Amino acid sequence: MIAPTTRGRPPLQSSMSMSRSASEESDLARDRYTSGNEARATSPSSNGNGNGNGLNKSGNGAGTGHSSRESDGNQSIDSRSLIDSANAPIFGVDSHGRVNVWNKCAMRIVGYTPEEVMGKNLVTEFISKDYQASVGMVIDRALRGDETANYEFPLMTKEGARIEILLNATARRNRDGKIIGVVGIGQDITGRIAQEREYTRLIDTANAPIFGVDTHCAVNVWNQCAIQLVGYPSEEVMGKNLVTEFITDEFMEDVQAVLDRALRGEETANFQFPLMTKSGARLEVLLNATTRRDEQGNIIGVVGIGQDITGRLAQEREYTRLIDTANAPIFGVNTLGRVNVWNKCASRLIGYSAEEVMGHSLVQEFITNDYQASVQAVLDKALAGDETDNFEFPLITKAGAHIEVLLNATTRRDEQGTVIGVVGIGQDITARLAQEREYSKLIDTANAPIFGVDNLGRVNVWNKNAYKLVGYPPEEVMGKNLVQEFITDEFKTAVQAVLDQALHGEETANFEFPLMTKGGQGNIIGVVGIGQDITGRLAQEREYSRLIDTANAPIFGVDTLGRVNVWNKCASRLIGYSTEEVMGRSLVQDFITDDFKTAVQSVLDQALAGDETDNFEFPLITKSGYRIEVLLNATSRRDEQGNVIGMVGIGQDITARLSQEREYSKLIDTANAPIFGVDTQGAVNVWNQCAMRLVGYSAEEVMGKILVKEFITDEFKTAVQAVLDQALHGEETANFQFPLMTKGGEREYSRLIDTANAPIFGVDTLGRVNVWNECASRLIGYSTQEVMGRSLVQDFITDDFKTAVQAVLDKALAGDETDNFEFPLITKSGYRMEVLLNATSRRDEQGNVIGMVGIGQDITARLSQEREYSKLIDSANAPIFGEREYSRLIDTANAPIFGVDTFGRVNVWNKCAMRLIGYSTEEVMGRSLVQDFITDDFKTPVQTVLDQALAGDETDNFEFPLITKSGARIEVLLNATSRRDEQGNVIGMVGIGQDITARLSQEREYSKLIDSANAPIFGAVDLALIEDSGENGLRELPTRVRELTDHQRLVCQHAVDTLNDMLDVSICLTC
Repeated sequence: MIAPTTRGRPPLQSSMSMSRSASEESDLARDRYTSGNEARATSPSSNGNGNGNGLNKSGNGAGTGHSSRESDGNQSIDSRSLIDSANAPIFGVDSHGRVNVWNKCAMRIVGYTPEEVMGKNLVTEFISKDYQASVGMVIDRALRGDETANYEFPLMTKEGARIEILLNATARRNRDGKIIGVVGIGQDITGRIAQEREYTRLIDTANAPIFGVDTHCAVNVWNQCAIQLVGYPSEEVMGKNLVTEFITDEFMEDVQAVLDRALRGEETANFQFPLMTKSGARLEVLLNATTRRDEQGNIIGVVGIGQDITGRLAQEREYTRLIDTANAPIFGVNTLGRVNVWNKCASRLIGYSAEEVMGHSLVQEFITNDYQASVQAVLDKALAGDETDNFEFPLITKAGAHIEVLLNATTRRDEQGTVIGVVGIGQDITARLAQEREYSKLIDTANAPIFGVDNLGRVNVWNKNAYKLVGYPPEEVMGKNLVQEFITDEFKTAVQAVLDQALHGEETANFEFPLMTKGGQGNIIGVVGIGQDITGRLAQEREYSRLIDTANAPIFGVDTLGRVNVWNKCASRLIGYSTEEVMGRSLVQDFITDDFKTAVQSVLDQALAGDETDNFEFPLITKSGYRIEVLLNATSRRDEQGNVIGMVGIGQDITARLSQEREYSKLIDTANAPIFGVDTQGAVNVWNQCAMRLVGYSAEEVMGKILVKEFITDEFKTAVQAVLDQALHGEETANFQFPLMTKGGEREYSRLIDTANAPIFGVDTLGRVNVWNECASRLIGYSTQEVMGRSLVQDFITDDFKTAVQAVLDKALAGDETDNFEFPLITKSGYRMEVLLNATSRRDEQGNVIGMVGIGQDITARLSQEREYSKLIDSANAPIFGEREYSRLIDTANAPIFGVDTFGRVNVWNKCAMRLIGYSTEEVMGRSLVQDFITDDFKTPVQTVLDQALAGDETDNFEFPLITKSGARIEVLLNATSRRDEQGNVIGMVGIGQDITARLSQEREYSKLIDSANAPIFGAVDLALIEDSGENGLRELPTRVRELTDHQRLVCQHAVDTLNDMLDVSICLTC
């Protein structure tokens, strides 16, 4: 990580100048505490009159020498005590890089006493070799007056451990402004750096592809999974345009639109688009596009967590195509018996197109009157879960003809198992029945005697020729035992054996036996058997997913009267009303706030007139009375004739986004920061009260004067003039640091505190501010004059932290100091700034506590970065848990993320996991994931996955069920990743999940349809399902498909053999 550097500020010239001897200068360079107090007490003043008085800017005396020296000495002692007792490590070097400042906190952290370090070279003795050059450069720059803020580097402790330090390097100057060394105020960030590396590793090793772009759509995030999936290493994609380089032509415009919206702050969930791999293959990706922001809230890019759905889409398209192009008629109805499935074969067979039948009653409109009751009974049974096989009934074609259909009626269920309709795979058996009737006629009129028996040996076929030959009419033989009644005794056993063999599938040809005629004769006749294999075709596919009802966006619609007739599950979850509670009610009158009724009604009226509306914002009132903001696209609904029959809208919940926008507007509107401006000539024409208090000049003293010439130090004149010139040409500059000349000046140790790059502030025993350095003024916006004497807690701390901060102050005032305390400060502009503070007790020369002083660190940007990473892990369709910005990233991800410690107890549970499973974070933290939330049949395999991850062996794409709070079972696809501390020790497991309940439900539905179909389904496997796997480019067929294929091969062969036998019989009959 490279920390930003801050250009140094030149020294403020003291209003009192004193000379020092060369020996005194040398003493000051060696001694970290010597401020020249003794020397100043004895040396003559610079004005030559010996009274110690200095001259101010106008030449007037600044005060008496005695009072100045006394005040200077007290202040020097107090500042030295403050530095030595501060809870932040403070160390400094002289102009040769030798240590001459080393406070107690530095001693505690690094392990070396001041005696062990004083006079030694800081860089060569205490800095690791890989950082010696860069640390040396920072010190050299500070010695030239170019100070550095927030520089990260490692220090080696006495025990050889490496600690990470965040440093502000400030030049030390003597009274004349000459640089005599460098002093640094540090912060131990070892733990924080370890955490950052942990989250970075988690993102880079995530099993979901994560990529991002900057504001120019150039790739700047590309994790390992993206590399494996797309084929390009990071080096080949970084800096390239995502859209033009990696998106197919037909999707460039759509993807660019999603990125543009995200770059405007409008995020997109579950956006589907294709990516081109390095090998030229097309991957389908489901993406959550999340806006990336810096610590000021400025948008700096877009990052997305993707999901490879190539296989799933190929399967869905294959199932849909299979259903629609199947050679068997497939149709279905909803729970009201209205048609909602009608494939092409059904259209060809019956003559009605899908548009003509959808929504019509199957029974009332397409079934003959004599079969309506029985068909309705079959549908009712299926809707009650009782399925029917091989049901024969007639359908009426568009031309009025009757066709006979053999149907398997299968119950359709959603992912919760609720019955939502019936789907049937039919078989047109009109020709077969006609043929059977023809065969019956042929058998009955044949010139040969034909008879048959059932499986109990009872006669059930007896044609006219048998009647004439044997003498018994059909009425006298039907149902009687053939062997016992009509076979002579000596042939009973043989004939029974032949029948038994035939009933076991072993047929016999040309068997001769006698039949007893009605007259008692036993004439020998031949026996002919005609068989038919009536094996039904297996042909069912899975139902295509219900897009509208399971969409992650709220979808609702109204009819031409404005009454609700569409209300999906997401709308129910978001607004709180179930479908039953809203159907038929007025959308505008019942669910829109009064101030928006007219506007929403206008949008509905326009849509009902055919004029559709995009991106319309309006509020909806939830069942609990809460107001949510919705962004809506209102689309006209039309029937098959093109008549408008209503409006349907796809919404987006933008409540949080609008709340944030209003908050930012309020912050900007109430800003009270120092503001000054110049005209086109560079003359000051704006100078507010805060600027006056901060710099010391009144408006009358600066108005009309040239800002750069009069108030900027010489070394910054060129840079400031360049910034002004750019702004006057329309090119604005943000976060430009430069010094303004104030009206007054300061001394060495006070200047060291006041010009430090870390905010330093302190309070007296009553909690009133008495220390407030320049960095605190810059960061928080209040000048020293505005804060001195005011209560730090009551006036500058947010209400939620007043108690905690007061406790820290009270402890410090009792002598109990606090390290690394995080709390927010409210700036003058109303902005919340996060500060990491070391609270140190201030004492007088007798050791009495006289106040508290704190050295802070502005960690706003760092916490913002942590939240960004957390959002990347928790911003997922998507469909992960830490601290601050990292925690926000995890907690707001669209994928369920949860983790456990080394004991298997839950310690990460993001909002998506909470929404999906129903348990809040408070309800699951510390509980056993396996024992409390996993079904019994999966406890062992899930525990195995956790144990492997805790041993460092991570698992990809593990499927297991979780039990929700309501008792429902959801299926989760999990990537289990080991969590490690800064030493690499495994400290737990974190998993990014994917809710695949609906997908598995859909797969089971299709499998059930295929497996229970009454028609054989076989054919070439779509190349989309088998490409790119084996050595020859083909994937091995799934086991179930291979079994079905083998079975159908046998069925077909049997059918061919049967037809050949039938042809042989026909030939015999004609002979």
